[in-house]
Amino acid sequence: MVDDRDVAAVEQQLGRAPRGLRAVAHRCPCGLPDVVETAPRLPDGSPFPTLFYLTCPRANSAIGTLESTGMMREMRERLAGDPELAEAYRLAHEDYVARRDKAAAAEGLEPLPRGMQSSGGMPDRVKCLHALVAHELAAPGTNPFGREALDALGEWWADGPCCRVEGADTPRTTDSEEDDQ
Repeated sequence: MVDDRDVAAVEQQLGRAPRGLRAVAHRCPCGLPDVVETAPRLPDGSPFPTLFYLTCPRANSAIGTLESTGMMREMRERLAGDPELAEAYRLAHEDYVARRDKAAAAEGLEPLPRGMQSSGGMPDRVKCLHALVAHELAAPGTNPFGREALDALGEWWADGPCCRVEGADTPRTTDSEEDDQ
């Protein structure tokens, strides 16, 4: 599911070898992975609740800037006062856990404990926009706060690929372009 070029790109993006890499969950418009799917348990057996992991350093930097503006505080306030938004966020959490459980089952593993937060603070808090954006990119239309943050990011890919991978002279198609072919 993950070829050597993808692994090399993710290593460059992260500055280290990826742990528990299962799949590319989303590709940037430049063709490189920007979200990967990580195994619910790392190779050493430790639980790893972050199923979708944002790898693109440009997207990560842009999200860090959003976090510094107080966006998460504003989202938490809205979450506390808007029952419809809270329900949509709870459904995003359920989606995340179901996908994580499916990934665990595919690897012959038990699901992670039910009391464990899914990611990014779901379902009760807004703790990490990086995780929420990764979820929204991997499962479009699922995470309301991920969508809001993604819409506020702008085109982080506009300056071209965030890294260069040998043998990748032409950008790959994005997953949606592959679906159209």
